[in-house]
Amino acid sequence: MKALIETLKNIYKIEELRSRIMYTLMILVIYRLGAHIVLPTVDPILLDIKTEGVLGIIDIFSGGAFSRASVFALGIMPYISASIVIQLLGVAVPYFQRLQKEGESGRRRINQITRWLTIVILLVQAPSYLTIIPDNAWIPTITRFWRLFLSVTILTSGTMFIMWLGERITDKGIGNGISLIIMIGIIARFPFAIVTELTSRLEKAGGGLVMFLVEIIFLFLVFVVSILLVQGTRRIPVQYAKRIVGNKQYGGVRQYIPLKVNAAGVMPIIFAQAIVMLPLSFARNVTADSASGFIAAFANPTGFWYNFTNALLIVLFTYFYTAITINPTQMAEDMKKNGGFVPGVKPGRKTAEFLDTIMSRITLPGSLFLAIVAIMPAFAMMAGISTGFAYFYGGTSLLIMVGVVLDTLQQIESHLLMRHYDGLMKSGRIKGRAGGIASAM
Repeated sequence: MKALIETLKNIYKIEELRSRIMYTLMILVIYRLGAHIVLPTVDPILLDIKTEGVLGIIDIFSGGAFSRASVFALGIMPYISASIVIQLLGVAVPYFQRLQKEGESGRRRINQITRWLTIVILLVQAPSYLTIIPDNAWIPTITRFWRLFLSVTILTSGTMFIMWLGERITDKGIGNGISLIIMIGIIARFPFAIVTELTSRLEKAGGGLVMFLVEIIFLFLVFVVSILLVQGTRRIPVQYAKRIVGNKQYGGVRQYIPLKVNAAGVMPIIFAQAIVMLPLSFARNVTADSASGFIAAFANPTGFWYNFTNALLIVLFTYFYTAITINPTQMAEDMKKNGGFVPGVKPGRKTAEFLDTIMSRITLPGSLFLAIVAIMPAFAMMAGISTGFAYFYGGTSLLIMVGVVLDTLQQIESHLLMRHYDGLMKSGRIKGRAGGIASAM
């Protein structure tokens, strides 16, 4: 406790770090205030949006703005969906591949295209979202045309404003702006979920409070296991050749390359979630019974097909995202240039093949474990835990909270270490998650 207080004092002493943290908190407060501003075309007293099934997941990501018909109701997910599309195009389309190799100018062009694609997605999702709002909740003095026009415009502007807030946090705040905005929306629902679950357990006879305590303990264990998943690495030894320059000796020491078990971070779950949610958006404009039955199978978070498809997509996307973020050939070339080699492996092509084999072996258990964590809320709901609380037992919500918190702590620790202060963990360094949301945006 004393060490923690000392660390907080050190954070306060660093003016730049203090300013960045305060700026980040100010932006997050603005975001949370906006999540409570209801669309001007809707009467909040008569508003009653049912957030069941997949809609409940969307509501968690938006921090409750979805169920309130807020100006931020669509949240940041359209921007993430656009980013996913652009990343996929970067693998298959030569034009985007060229942009990725053009450095800063190419990155700016990709960001511009991503923003325009976000607007296109919003213009499709916003009218679909408006169909969820009950007819009696609309203000009757506004005509149907103006109601649609104003609502779509405000929802689109709301998401673009959230995106701008995330960029401000990344540039002038503590970093990981988009990730922090998603995390703060998820955390905002956590106290409400706990109160709801506690109330539900107390209303039930036969040790309701004991069961609630068991659920809290199990939730803590899930958090611990998730941290192990995010932090888990396979260390590859690298030996550097000795070089004598004058009276000094360079190299000759053994270092390690930390290959993460979950190099893709939370992105595979977000990829899979975005694809699985597509049928739900499509269902708003489809009335055929066959299509409705097909959609119903994917709209049920405890259903077999929803969880099976979600888990399968997570495994596939974990391999895909790891392949585009980890380049064994480049790693092998960099080691060779610096006089490094893996003991027992020839430099160059053999080292690249060795690293690729290791990554393939550790990615399989990492992807399977990630898939299990992603579908754990379904098992929690089947065990009788309330829907809102069950979402914190796994899935995107849990991994985003764990990953973003670790990333943020790492950012703060790096500022402390640069100024010769003790880090947040004196016994070891906090390792951020590779392939997180912020790094992918």
